[in-house]
Amino acid sequence: MAKRRKGRAVNGIFLLNKPLGGSSNQVMQQVRWLFGAAKAGHTGALDPLATGMLPICLGEATKFSQFLLDADKTYRVTAKLGIRTSTSDADGEVVETRPVNVTEAQVHQAVMGFKGKSKQVPSMFSALKYQGKPLYYYARQGIEVPREARDIEIFDIQISRFDKDEVDMQVHCSKGTYIRSLVDDLGQLLGCGAYVTMLDRVQVANYPVDNMMGLDELQALAEECRDGESVNYQALDALLLPMDTAVAALPAVRVKTEKLAYFSNGNPVQADTADLTGQVRAYAEEDGRFLGVAEVEQPGRLAPRRLVVY
Repeated sequence: MAKRRKGRAVNGIFLLNKPLGGSSNQVMQQVRWLFGAAKAGHTGALDPLATGMLPICLGEATKFSQFLLDADKTYRVTAKLGIRTSTSDADGEVVETRPVNVTEAQVHQAVMGFKGKSKQVPSMFSALKYQGKPLYYYARQGIEVPREARDIEIFDIQISRFDKDEVDMQVHCSKGTYIRSLVDDLGQLLGCGAYVTMLDRVQVANYPVDNMMGLDELQALAEECRDGESVNYQALDALLLPMDTAVAALPAVRVKTEKLAYFSNGNPVQADTADLTGQVRAYAEEDGRFLGVAEVEQPGRLAPRRLVVY
């Protein structure tokens, strides 16, 4: 008999401003506990030394977390020149030091060379899996494993500050881009080495930065909502963004009332798909309720793929 999951059936997305320290999974579990949610998932890990936007999906919203994993992201990063570390960040051991004899013009030219599509070899200290275990599991044991170069794209990269041996940049990139690897590559290109001293994710997809909340602030609000053993979750739930914001980039299709029960049971139905192809957001025509993600199999035919269970 399946074990019943403890917690509330609360659905939505919380924009956490992840603090310094702690893994993404650790802070996600704290958010899940504060909301009393039965289920939670994050949408793209941030290293313990990284801060910034970490969307936390609660309940049925976890079904759509992959869309946020695949979304574009923007980071602010500080690169320290002249030093290379084993992890390409401040957490690693110094493996090489070199003098820094570069001009701002040289740095700018090198940085602009990363713009566009390229292939990047993931860092050994990433969470990418190899034979079922994250790469950092092997790296911490001094084991190097083969990694395939991955297709990435840097949509925009700008230098906001250059000060002798420090460079501040803002990077808008595709999924799968490792900023630590980017900074390490920059240091190698400049001939002096470099590592990350600060990394802050400022954007995921088109989520509003103003809606982010820090963990301390969330904990304080949760405490205000608590009365002994009971919690009034109304103020907390008001912080959640709707589930369909995770798939906002997909076009929307309405399912007619007479087709709704059939569709909700996992069956394809006829629908007005116009000239659409591929995946779409599905809504109930009668009340606008978000049904989930469906696929246009052929003109006028809509097949459910990931449905919300209310």
